[in-house]
Amino acid sequence: MEFIVKSARPETLKTATLVIPVGEGGSLGATAKALDAASGGAISALLKRGDLAGKPGQTLLAHSLPNLKAERVLLVGTGKDAEMSDRQLRKLIAAVYGVLKNLGGSDAVLALQDAQVKNRDAYGTTRLLVESLADAGYQFDRFKSQKATPSALKKITLITDKANVADVERAAVEARAIAIGMALTKDLGNLPPNICHPSYLAEQAKDLAKAHKNLKVEILDEKKLQALGAGAFLAVGQGSDQPPRLIVLNYQGAKKTEQPYVLVGKGITFDTGGISIKPAAGMDEMKYDMCGAASVFGTLRAVLEMQLPINLVCLFACAENMPSGNATRPGDIVTTMSGQTVEILNTDAEGRLVLCDTLTYAERFKPQAVIDIATLTGACIVALGSNVSGLMGNDDDLVQDILSAGRQADDRAWQLPLYEEYQEQLDSPFADIANIGGPKAGTITAGCFLSRFAKSYKWAHLDVAGTAWISGGKDKGASGRPVPLLTQYLLDRLQQEQR
Repeated sequence: MEFIVKSARPETLKTATLVIPVGEGGSLGATAKALDAASGGAISALLKRGDLAGKPGQTLLAHSLPNLKAERVLLVGTGKDAEMSDRQLRKLIAAVYGVLKNLGGSDAVLALQDAQVKNRDAYGTTRLLVESLADAGYQFDRFKSQKATPSALKKITLITDKANVADVERAAVEARAIAIGMALTKDLGNLPPNICHPSYLAEQAKDLAKAHKNLKVEILDEKKLQALGAGAFLAVGQGSDQPPRLIVLNYQGAKKTEQPYVLVGKGITFDTGGISIKPAAGMDEMKYDMCGAASVFGTLRAVLEMQLPINLVCLFACAENMPSGNATRPGDIVTTMSGQTVEILNTDAEGRLVLCDTLTYAERFKPQAVIDIATLTGACIVALGSNVSGLMGNDDDLVQDILSAGRQADDRAWQLPLYEEYQEQLDSPFADIANIGGPKAGTITAGCFLSRFAKSYKWAHLDVAGTAWISGGKDKGASGRPVPLLTQYLLDRLQQEQR
């Protein structure tokens, strides 16, 4: 979808549909009042009939109002408060798109500049608005015989004040890039596991590198992983016919001398639990256990779309966790790339095993900071539900930067502690560390495990088990999170450097 920014009087614009906000009780902002006056009071007359109360997300479609060049006018409710919340704006945009997608018009004009959002300026409001609009059009029907009917809507014009044009244009560009990244993340997450396996992801990485000159790819196969001593990584994939892969994508948008940021994604393309096998109910959703890696692909795609002047290394820890005669057993002890030994008490705690070796591998890039993203623990869903990602780290400034990025992107995280006392739950009588810490504080002990392999740099861990996909029902599917948070974090670093 194309987004255009204009500073113009809405009544003068030819469009299939003009969208304007209406407050609860029929209150009109400055733009809506001007349109009402231009139409000879036609909008006020519609509201007096009582067909639109102005509650958030309510809509009323009118045709051919006098003296307006728009073929239709879509009134949308913004509620009784002077300022909407982020959630109310998202609901408003979902309602608007729900109407627009079913109309015949190929374009729409959004004159929503009077719809104020709490703690957001014109830039911040536009970022959320455009991202929500672009994401609302996402469909995944690759495997359906009958494809969804494509919407006629191709172009949206955003009306803003002249003073805000530059900020709104920048917001629209960034939001569109984030939405493109989210769509890639969703596509990869929604693919079936018989197609999306480690080698498939490696091929996707190669294709991405071919399309971009400043992106280099390296694929580490089993032999290379063996040579590196990645015993924990290899242990996860040894029960599957699909070989594991450590994928490296290196984006250079800044000087070679500038230290990169590193994103590490857990890419378990299907997780049966291994010998510690999961219950059958809902196991199909374990194809989403690679959504950490998918979100890193999506973030990189957004960075490429904007050609951000940063250096970024993306590491994808990809394996399939299957039970077989070759599978790792509970009680096995493996040696990690770092030299630390791990007693595997539960083969369903496999994500931390591929990540720990990948975090060790990240040291060679001398990173400014490392963030790993993983659908790591069901305990995180118990603790935080499906609205907020869990966050831990060894550097408070890094953690605060990520929390701030989450708030700005409306893709929030919540910090959990990494106190030393929790480390004791990982003690093993036979190895340096056990891969689980018992039933208490499972998300935290998983973070404690990873922290032992990330001591040489600033590191943070995002547990997205509750936020990376929507579970069950007709709306089941990958969410595209935390692409907005991660992209915002990188944008913030650039702004900080420019100050």
